[in-house]
Amino acid sequence: MFRMILFDVDGVILSEERYFDASALTVWEMLYSPKYLGLSGDEFTPAPEENVIRRVRKDVFADDRVLNFVKGRGINANWDMVYLTFGYQLVRLLAELYKENPEAVKPILKNQIGFTELETINRLAQHSSFTPDYGAFVDDFSRTDVEKQALLKELNGLIKAWTGIDTDIFSRNSTLWDVCQETFQEWYLGDDKVEESIGRPARQSGKKGFLHDEIPIVEVDRMRDLFMSLKNKGITIGIGTGRPQIETIEPLRAMGLLECFDTDRIVSASYVLEAEREYPERAPLAKPQPFCYVAGMLGLEHSVEEALNHPLPVENGDEILIVGDSVADLMAARSMGVKFAATLTGLSGQEARGKFEDLKADYILDDVLGVKEIV
Repeated sequence: MFRMILFDVDGVILSEERYFDASALTVWEMLYSPKYLGLSGDEFTPAPEENVIRRVRKDVFADDRVLNFVKGRGINANWDMVYLTFGYQLVRLLAELYKENPEAVKPILKNQIGFTELETINRLAQHSSFTPDYGAFVDDFSRTDVEKQALLKELNGLIKAWTGIDTDIFSRNSTLWDVCQETFQEWYLGDDKVEESIGRPARQSGKKGFLHDEIPIVEVDRMRDLFMSLKNKGITIGIGTGRPQIETIEPLRAMGLLECFDTDRIVSASYVLEAEREYPERAPLAKPQPFCYVAGMLGLEHSVEEALNHPLPVENGDEILIVGDSVADLMAARSMGVKFAATLTGLSGQEARGKFEDLKADYILDDVLGVKEIV
C-alpha cells in the first residue's frame, strides 16, 4: 500500500506541447532578434501566428529529434533544453567567428556571457554567413555518453574541439543560463505576468504568453476523481515539477485540481532554483536529481538543507510512488529507492513503452488514470 504519491506535471497532468513551443520560440528569438544575436535569415516577431510557431518548433528541434534526444539523456527542465539548444548554436557561431577574428572571440570564451556579451557577438556576426544547423545537434552530442546536466558542460568540450580554447563558462550555474531562463519565462507568462516571475519587465514586449492556453492530458473531472479517491484512501499526494511556481499553481487552480494536493508538498522549479542559489556547490538540483521529490516527500516545513542531506535510498521506499513521463523522473525515483510509474503521455507517447520496459519501470501506464488500478 502506498502512503504517498508524487506526480510530475508536464506529460502527466498537463500537456507539454505549449512548453515545447515556448522553448523553441525562446531559441528562435535569441538567435534572430536584434536584442540578442540578430542573425540574418529569419524575421523575428514577438507575436507569431500559429503557422509560424509550428514552423519554428519543427526547425529548432529538428522535427523533435533534439527533444527526444535530450529527454532520453535525462534532461527534463525546459530551461535546460533551451540553454542546451541555444548554447549549441552559439558555440557553432563563436567557432566560425574565431576563424575570422580570434582576438575578439577569445575574451568572450573566457568570461560569462550575458546580455552585454550577446550584443558584442551580435556586432561581430553582422558580416558573417553563419546559418544555424539544428539537425547537427544530435549528431555532435551522440558522440558522447554523458547524461543529465553534464550535457550542458559538453559545450565547453565543443569549444575546445573547434577552437582549441579551454573554457568552463558553459554550465548550469552560468549567466547565459539565467538569460535563457528569463527569456523563456517571457514567452510562457507573457507581458502581464513575467515581472512577477523574473523581477523585471519583459526585455521584449508584445508576448501574450501561453499560461492560459494549457491542455489537460485527460478530462479534468476524471483526474479530479482520481486525486480525490487517493486522498480518501489516506494517501498523501504531492507534486515534483520542472515548472516554476506560478506555472504550476495557476493552471491547476483554474482547473479545480490544486485543492486535491497537499500544498506543503508541491515543489516547483522555483523552489529548486532558490535552493541552487542558496547552495551553489550542490547545483544542479533539477531532475534527474531527486531533490524536488525528496523535498516533496519531506514537506516544505523541512529546510532545504534537510532535503539535501536526507539519506538515500529512503526508508520504506516501497511505500512511495513517483508518477512521471520521462527518463529523468525514473532516474530520480531510482536514486531515492522508491517505486516509479511511467505514463505514456509525454513527448514520445506510446512509443516510449519499449524504453521504459528496457529500464524496468515498476509500472507502465497509458495515462495518469492508471494509478487507480495500482493502488
